[in-house]
Amino acid sequence: MTKPNLFLVYVTDVDRATAFYRDLFAMEPAMVTPRYVPFEVAPGVLFALWSGRADQLDPATPRTSEVGLMLPGTAEAVDQLHQDWVARGVAVVEEPHDEVFGRTFVVADPDGNLIRVSPLD
Repeated sequence: MTKPNLFLVYVTDVDRATAFYRDLFAMEPAMVTPRYVPFEVAPGVLFALWSGRADQLDPATPRTSEVGLMLPGTAEAVDQLHQDWVARGVAVVEEPHDEVFGRTFVVADPDGNLIRVSPLD
């Protein structure tokens, strides 16, 4: 059976977005092209930045999907990462709080794409 193995995030400036995600997640792209930059997040699974539709990306449009980062450890690990990212100037959308799945917070990339941090399921 087939499974999703490519997750695209639309960005207006692929160089800016590449630098943001490279720094935020401490990972290097698998390759770099002028409008498409994939990061291999697991064997055969790519998280990619795509600026081929940048003219259709309106930063004022509310985002309804999120990139997720699930951390091993306790609620303190989530809070610590939040503090680290705030110190680096990442835009916070939701401060740390408790949800049914555990401690969580949400930040945004430079294009307004949402990134949720939560505990590992």
